[in-house]
Amino acid sequence: MSDSKTVAQAEIEQQIGELETAADNIDIDSAETQEWLASLDYVLQSKGPERVQFLIEQLRDRAAEDGIQCAQDTSTPYVNTIPRNDQPAFPGNRELERRLKSIVRWNAMAMVVRANKRPGGVGGHISTFASSATLYEVAFNHFFKGRGEDGYSGDSVYFQGHASPGMYSRAFLEGRLTEDHLENFRRELAPGGGLSSYPHPYLMPDFWEYPTVSMGLGPIMAIYQARFNEYLNDRGIKNTKGQKVWAFLGDGECDEPETLGAIGLAAREKLDNLIFVVNCNLQRLDGPVRGNAKIIQELESIFRGAGWNVIKVVWGSEWDELLAKDTSGLLVKRMGEVVDGQYQKYQGMPGGYTREHFFGKYPELLKLVENYSDDKIEKIRRGGHDPEKVYAAYQQAVEQSNGKPTVILAKTVKGYGLGEAGEGRNVAHNQKKMNEDELLEFRTRFGIPISDEEVGTAPFYKPSENSAEMKYLRQRREALGGPLPSRPTEHPTIEVPKLADFKKLIDRLGDGKNCSTTFAVVQMMVALCRDKKIGKYVVPIVPDESRTFGMEGMFKQFGIYAHAGQLYEPVDSDQISYYKEAQDGQILEEGINECGSMSSFCAAGTAYSCHGVNMIPLYIYYSMFGFQRVGDSIWAAADMRAKGFLIGGTAGRTSLNGEGLQHQDGHSLLNAIAFPTVRSYDPAFAYEVIVIIQEGLERMYEKGEECMYYITAENDAYDHPTMPEGCEDGIIKGMYEFKSVDVEKPLARVQLFGSGAILNCALKAQEILAEKYNIASDVWSVTSYTQLRREAEDVQRWNMLHPTETPRTSYVEEVLEGREGPFISASDYVKTLGEQLTPFIPGDYFVLGTDGLGRSETREALRRHFEVDGESITIATLSRLAKAGVLKPQDVVDAIKALDYDPEKVNPYFA
Repeated sequence: MSDSKTVAQAEIEQQIGELETAADNIDIDSAETQEWLASLDYVLQSKGPERVQFLIEQLRDRAAEDGIQCAQDTSTPYVNTIPRNDQPAFPGNRELERRLKSIVRWNAMAMVVRANKRPGGVGGHISTFASSATLYEVAFNHFFKGRGEDGYSGDSVYFQGHASPGMYSRAFLEGRLTEDHLENFRRELAPGGGLSSYPHPYLMPDFWEYPTVSMGLGPIMAIYQARFNEYLNDRGIKNTKGQKVWAFLGDGECDEPETLGAIGLAAREKLDNLIFVVNCNLQRLDGPVRGNAKIIQELESIFRGAGWNVIKVVWGSEWDELLAKDTSGLLVKRMGEVVDGQYQKYQGMPGGYTREHFFGKYPELLKLVENYSDDKIEKIRRGGHDPEKVYAAYQQAVEQSNGKPTVILAKTVKGYGLGEAGEGRNVAHNQKKMNEDELLEFRTRFGIPISDEEVGTAPFYKPSENSAEMKYLRQRREALGGPLPSRPTEHPTIEVPKLADFKKLIDRLGDGKNCSTTFAVVQMMVALCRDKKIGKYVVPIVPDESRTFGMEGMFKQFGIYAHAGQLYEPVDSDQISYYKEAQDGQILEEGINECGSMSSFCAAGTAYSCHGVNMIPLYIYYSMFGFQRVGDSIWAAADMRAKGFLIGGTAGRTSLNGEGLQHQDGHSLLNAIAFPTVRSYDPAFAYEVIVIIQEGLERMYEKGEECMYYITAENDAYDHPTMPEGCEDGIIKGMYEFKSVDVEKPLARVQLFGSGAILNCALKAQEILAEKYNIASDVWSVTSYTQLRREAEDVQRWNMLHPTETPRTSYVEEVLEGREGPFISASDYVKTLGEQLTPFIPGDYFVLGTDGLGRSETREALRRHFEVDGESITIATLSRLAKAGVLKPQDVVDAIKALDYDPEKVNPYFA
């Protein structure tokens, strides 16, 4: 007996690589069992599977009534969902499609290999596309709908990020990319331009639509995109019924919470326009996804339990003959016994190993393959590499209209076709090094017409334009509505209301009106929803905080979107502001779900490029749960060039009293600095809020700028003044002089910067300085330190690079020119926010902020704790004047005592 056979028998005896199975239940009455089974067979043959399903459900219900709990199995046997006899005929030219797929494979591989040979080795990812090439090619040739004649009628496809080389390779064949583009893969700054590593619409605005390489975000964004398509249709804005949303993802990616966290919503909302394709190559970067289990079975249970259609594509056509000959059911049993880690072992071993270890457990199975050579066994495919199996799954997915989303679980081999370079092995998905022998093997395996002498340089290959392959490629995409992915670079615009149109609202919220800036935001939101020009395009989004923000009055006016309408009488139906759901509702109330809300924002914010409709999302949320909690989603929104307004409600470290550390935001504006397309503002008064939102509408929707606005909104109610004349430009640029106080024979004149609710603290300090210390001052409302810094830094950079030209002057330097210092800044955010302006302030500059962790207290106590109240600003001002020699140090000591300030209090940063 050979050593290998001895090892095989030993492993079989130990059940290595198999799932643990419970002992078989003992059949105490086999004759009765056979009668039941025979009856089942009769019903199936005479009345069909629906009747069988009905009877089984009736039996389960009756058993439950009698106290017998029958667990409902959410997984099916480890075989294809669609039997061979139910497969539709493949409509395409299999040979031409095979050759095209091989060429796409080659160019994708060559692109990465060539990139890796350059100095720096920027490399790329081969294994992911190698495993999913068939999944994509079948979709490209038969299912993906392009944008069509109007440019906005196609499917939305969320490509798996690491498979981008395959998409570039196909676009190269289509003539949309040049050989230079492929040569410059991952070298976007090279002469002539290059290609981004992954799907990045910001970097390739005429190509990619959705960024997906941040694991887990693609799936959840796809779900909310599908729901938003229904929203557009239900509200009569656009007919989206012919458009599907596809999301391609990896089985390992399903461990990300965002991937599976929203699949229940897809079923509840009956999104049968949504198709997930999970590339189950059974591997993560470091090893098997489920080495000791079966990821396909696990995912089937999860999706089926959540209410999805599940289509498994496990085995290729070569298995059909074996399954047909297996009358005992042992083959299906064996398929279910083996764990994924062992299946990966089979993939990396010769066919003889699979014969002995897989088939060898049962003599009957060995007999099934007795006429199969080891080479033939080795070449038996998994289902995800069989175009006929994949086509059947896609066809069923697009034709099903049972009100359920569909997931296709396709079993593949990671690195398929890469041989020793990575096929079915525990290698990172960025496997990119292939030696010349491996390139030769790849070339030969896929029939690429490149000579042995050339193959070492991994040249790109493209058939002649008149070849059968190229004609077929063009014909298939033309029939389906054009190339994909693609994104138009010219978009429709709309006319938006002017600032004068909001004069009544500005007047109503000014002249001493006691309210919060959150109230002002909501009032502006209501005004926009009512507007005759743009009202129907406004999309209010909120994650179960409507009543916190005072939005409940909008429920009855505009309705909460529900695809099914309202099937119940709400408990508060006798109230004016009852919870009204409607199929044509305008508000997206997303529940306790910031990531889902942000996904809705992305869908609405890119409707201009996806659907040709300028939708205007206003997403209001607890500010602490924005840039901190779902900053990755906001970054994705920036990448996909989304437009809209992010409203950080209950913003500021001290504005939200009582809530404590997890809710008090003192750093979202600091986080927002990192997002180039986000313009962030911290308005103090209602008129500032209205000016900023109106300017954002004009820039984004009338002028077509692709950016977002982040506006903080506090729940601190105070009196709002009348809008000063001529302040609009300063509000948008970032600061304007709000109030000056003069005194007779002042000791000094100082400049006080305030933002948001803390502007009131600066105004209080202005009073104290004037009344108690005979110091004049100018108070400035700083609406955006970040906008000021960006413009000033841009001017500074221009001056540096143009040394012989007349220097430019930034706005902040211009308005502060000639002003007396010191300059004291105070905000409800960390000091770094204000310190951005340090290089551009013409004098001594001192910044106060709320560094440290929040806590539950009153606003007054919090502001004293964080040292941003009026007294703290006063002391800081006096201290800087003493440092300048205007006052004596003892004057500051006396002021600290007079203002009842504790000089020994703990530094709030460490408290």
